[in-house]
Parts: sequence; C-alpha cells; structure tokens
Amino acid sequence: MDLNKAMIIGNITRDPEVRTTPAGQTVANFSVATNLVWTDQSGQKQEKVEFHNVVAWRKLAEIIGQYLKKGGKVYIEGRLQTRNWDDKETGKKMYRTEIVADNLIMLDRAGSRTAANAPSEQPTPKDDFAQPSSPTNNESEINVEDIPF
Repeated sequence: MDLNKAMIIGNITRDPEVRTTPAGQTVANFSVATNLVWTDQSGQKQEKVEFHNVVAWRKLAEIIGQYLKKGGKVYIEGRLQTRNWDDKETGKKMYRTEIVADNLIMLDRAGSRTAANAPSEQPTPKDDFAQPSSPTNNESEINVEDIPF
C-alpha cells in the first residue's frame, strides 16, 4: 500500500495567482509558509521557516482566487507532486515539488470552519463566509448555519 498525503497549516505568502488553461480548467498557484520553533541545547529559541508551493484545480482554484489573500492562515491537505523541465537558458534539468490541494480550510476569516473540497462541484455560497448576525435580544440564538460541523 502506498500513501502520498501532505497536510500543512501556515500563512499565505503571496496573493494566489489564478488562471485558466487552454483546455478551460481553472488553476491557482500560491505558497504557504510554515514555522518550526524549538529551543536548542544552549536554551536559545530557534525558528526555521519552510515555504510550500501549492496548486489547486477547478472549483477549489476558483474559491481560492475569490477568498484567499496574502497573510491568511490556511489548512491545506493534498498530495506531493514533483515536476521537472529543462531550463531554456542553462539547459539544466529543473525540479519543483508542490502540494496539489484536495482540501482547504480558511482558519482566520469569518466562516473559517468551512472546508472547500476539490471533488465537490457544488459552489460555496458567499453567505458561508459572512459574519454571523448578532441576536437582537439577550437570548443567545443558535442557527444551523452557525454550527461549524
């Protein structure tokens, strides 16, 4: 049995770039930074930042283009994929490893508990990302739409 699964939580380092392929499919590219913090043997706090290239396709790419911005915190789930090509200037073989996203959860926005799954072809309603309305009286009102699961 084989498994190719990547899960990261981090901050978007640049606004997503969304485009359409000649075949008509939407694709989004962006990068996410993750931090590792530890204390070394001398008691000094150390930090290492990793940058991850992320690619999303179809409906998930459209959602990303509409809602994600630089600095936002996201959970990304997908698979690792490495592409290679020959550099036109140097003739060297170049490699790029990226996460092909299947699932996305926005972690720092209203409606952040809403997940976007790639296989789903149903559009995500804009109302899912709106702030929940506050109750008009002292009673706490619970709406089905406000339940995070």
